[in-house]
Amino acid sequence: MKSLRGERLSAEYQKAVYEVISKKLKYKTDKIKGIVSITKADVSPDLKNAKIYVSVLGKNKEESEATFEAIKEHAGFIRYELAHMMQMRTVPELHFLWDNTMEYGDKIDRLIQSIHKDEEK
Repeated sequence: MKSLRGERLSAEYQKAVYEVISKKLKYKTDKIKGIVSITKADVSPDLKNAKIYVSVLGKNKEESEATFEAIKEHAGFIRYELAHMMQMRTVPELHFLWDNTMEYGDKIDRLIQSIHKDEEK
């Protein structure tokens, strides 16, 4: 069970990582394409590690995967920027994990739209 402080830190890291990716990393590399969302951040109780769940909705699977790989490659840069943004003594090591909830939601939306189109015919 997570403490209130742990939950609050996880929420702060979720927002801060998204901010770094969307405002700084996107301009550092041209490999960030599509819509990037940080769906969850899970900071360990000892504050040494953080699992960051990333969802990317790109034009196609290859673009999404390339964006995710670029984010993983720049984990050090993201951690460095977090150290400047968040006034903490230690910034956890970041471990990025793929989260396909956006893709799944998009697929469900398309299926529902196709059902409605079929019903109109």
